[in-house]
Amino acid sequence: MTTMTEASVREFKMPDVGEGLTEAEILKWYVQVGDTVTDGQVVCEVETAKAAVELPIPYDGVVRSLHFPEGTTVDVGTSIIAVDVSGGAAPAEAPAPAAAPAAAPAPAAQDEPAEPQGRQPVLVGYGVAASSTKRRPRKGAEAPAAKVQAAVQGELNGHAPVAPAAPVLGRPLAKPPVRKLAKDLGVDLATVVPTGPDGIITREDVHRAAAPQAEAPAPAAAPAPVAAPAPAPAASYDTARETRIPVKGVRKMTAQAMVGSAFTAPHVTEFITVDVTRTMKLVDELKRAPEVYGMQGLRVNPLLLIAKALLVAIKRNPDVNASWDEANQEIVLKRYVNLGIAAATPRGLIVPNIKDAHDKTLPQLAEALGELVSTAREGKTSPAAMQGGTVTITNVGVFGVDTGTPILNPGESAILAVGAIKLQPWVHKGKVKPRQVTTLALSFDHRLVDGELGSKVLADLAAVLEQPKRLITWA
Repeated sequence: MTTMTEASVREFKMPDVGEGLTEAEILKWYVQVGDTVTDGQVVCEVETAKAAVELPIPYDGVVRSLHFPEGTTVDVGTSIIAVDVSGGAAPAEAPAPAAAPAAAPAPAAQDEPAEPQGRQPVLVGYGVAASSTKRRPRKGAEAPAAKVQAAVQGELNGHAPVAPAAPVLGRPLAKPPVRKLAKDLGVDLATVVPTGPDGIITREDVHRAAAPQAEAPAPAAAPAPVAAPAPAPAASYDTARETRIPVKGVRKMTAQAMVGSAFTAPHVTEFITVDVTRTMKLVDELKRAPEVYGMQGLRVNPLLLIAKALLVAIKRNPDVNASWDEANQEIVLKRYVNLGIAAATPRGLIVPNIKDAHDKTLPQLAEALGELVSTAREGKTSPAAMQGGTVTITNVGVFGVDTGTPILNPGESAILAVGAIKLQPWVHKGKVKPRQVTTLALSFDHRLVDGELGSKVLADLAAVLEQPKRLITWA
């Protein structure tokens, strides 16, 4: 039987997406053990903290092993599937994916053939990683790392520290989140003693290095023994009437981003209630005669005209389109608008954006908006489509909600909440009449946008929706 250590077996690792992500969940396998695969064939779908994407295999061959079952979260750089590129048959009794161990498989043999040179990226929104996040131990570094780990463990257990026989040379081993933590805490990784497997620095190692060292106390009599505190009672849950849902993937990233935004950017929200009867009449006219306006085959709805009206308001008040550079303490004014559209999907809230929306005609904007929404509903939005947004619209009106106080998408200057459009009694030309009315709410970062500027943007937006002819005269 051919063994997994032979050079003919290639290990395909969870790709490094190059955007600071360190793990992904395997949602679905499209192949099984024994299947023949070709270069570029999609073998599985995974969900990162930003999107669900399909992974193509870069080899021709026969699937020898699926290392993880569906639903498993795997670190970037960990092998997830083995392919026999020699064309040999699969073993008679190959393990099923569901029986795969939860732990990562052993690393491939050191003589595993190198990746083909000059390979082009095959994953949309990603790139071919130059190196894996999880590295093999360096030759000759295993023994010193083990001694260092033993020394640290001994010190933690109350024993005198033992100096390692030789220093650990080379670049310290640590995963990207740990490196970022060290940078934030001002810790030089070269000075940190690793306790992780194979000499990898852990988060606890960084926190330990960052903690202030207590001064050595003078010799004194042994203190009186202190009674250990009673352990806290274990939390109990009513499992018959409660359901726990793990927060991961897009939902986890969204939760972290919203907390970071809410407690970093000083939010201000302003509201305006506006008569949009004329805008709704224009929507109906565009639907009835699409060929007259070049809207054939395009979806026309109130959100389309609201988006166009917001772009006009931004053009009249360009300083609202900015971002805050914390490192340099600068405001970055942007001469382009990447218009984000908040979309609710089965995997959670995502905010893809229409690139260079300010340059698009109404038909072009309608086409881009339709593609964005359909792609989001299918769960195929790429990470690149969610990067670089400047201003966002969230349409809470589709749920019958009048308005809300939206939280800024991180890194953006403003977000507009659009409420439900309803027939309401309204004073029109001196008489109370039923009119189509909605309430708009604009939240903005008060470091970038003061009250005057925010008010002007909201007032201009309302003015365009009241009199949509201003789309022509103001644009």
